[in-house]
Amino acid sequence: MLCAATLALHYAAIDWVGGRLAAQTHRPSELPPSLMTAQLKLSLPKRVESAPVEEIKPLDEAPRKPLARPKPPAPSVAAMTPASMAPEMAQEMVQEMASSAAVLAAASDLADVAVASGQQAGAAQAQTGTPPPEVAQGETPAAATPDAGPRQGGRRYKVNLPPSATFELAVDRVDADGTKWTGAATMTWHTDGSHYQASVEAGVSLLITRINLLVLRSEGTIDDAGIAPVKVTEKRTRRAETATHFNRDAGTISFSASERSYPLLPGAQDKATVPFQLGGIGRADINQFGSDVDIQVGEDKEATMFRFQLVGEEEIDTKMGKLVTWHLSRPPKPGSYSSRLDIWLAPGLNWYPVQIRNTEASGALTTQTVSNMKMTDK
Repeated sequence: MLCAATLALHYAAIDWVGGRLAAQTHRPSELPPSLMTAQLKLSLPKRVESAPVEEIKPLDEAPRKPLARPKPPAPSVAAMTPASMAPEMAQEMVQEMASSAAVLAAASDLADVAVASGQQAGAAQAQTGTPPPEVAQGETPAAATPDAGPRQGGRRYKVNLPPSATFELAVDRVDADGTKWTGAATMTWHTDGSHYQASVEAGVSLLITRINLLVLRSEGTIDDAGIAPVKVTEKRTRRAETATHFNRDAGTISFSASERSYPLLPGAQDKATVPFQLGGIGRADINQFGSDVDIQVGEDKEATMFRFQLVGEEEIDTKMGKLVTWHLSRPPKPGSYSSRLDIWLAPGLNWYPVQIRNTEASGALTTQTVSNMKMTDK
């Protein structure tokens, strides 16, 4: 009986302690629940050296083909024979002039052949890199070969564009003299898979209002090369609105502020779409960032080739927290553009551009950093 009572008391004690522990375990915590997030980190691709970037010349500066040299007319034998000349002498003169005319015609034909041969030789030398033959002093070369223009083409990329989204950006600017400005910007990206619309509105904050300094609006289609702009408009404070047209049927880029036009290359972009095109290249295949990324960009009055280089992986501070990004940079290029453009893409956030920085030649610095982001379905 004593052993049974002891076992019963032990069982009751163990059951009571277990119930108390269970109650403590399931009691709701007074602290708010915490959210743990994980960010995707990808291995950087192996660096591959790229060939020098090619210049894109305006269409009106393309080399022109030399006009064919007209043949000299053969002299009229009858017109040059005096009527008062004796028949025998006239006959001899006619024969001599006929021979001279034949020689002139043959010489003209030989000259045309020499010109054509010289042009073919110049083309072959341009392809093989063989220097042209030297010409003795006082001697005229058979034909002058015009400089060959640059190859109008570009590297094609696989592109997987990110879904539609709206971004709120904090703008910080430091002028060359050290003056600091703060503001805000709104960036939108919308696509239904076949068409797109993109816009950027940036301004500075003054007391209780904001003044827009820049408004960019771009619209177009989506093709095999990614974003295919059709028209982009740009409006700056105290300046008239300008437009850039991507004439896909004609294969040209034209501008409302200039009479120049440029050849339209595959994958050409405007300033509003460049960040999203880069994001689409990263989404499609990160190894494409192993070499320089060349993108033709039409802006203001010209279309130039932007070369972006992968700087590396960086963690940036935003109002959304710390974000792991891939930093791409377009260094200044003397003779084309004097500013440096840096773009930070977030692989864990659909490769969206989360920070953009422009460093002007004067030293002025403008940085736009994402403060809020919302994915949209329409």
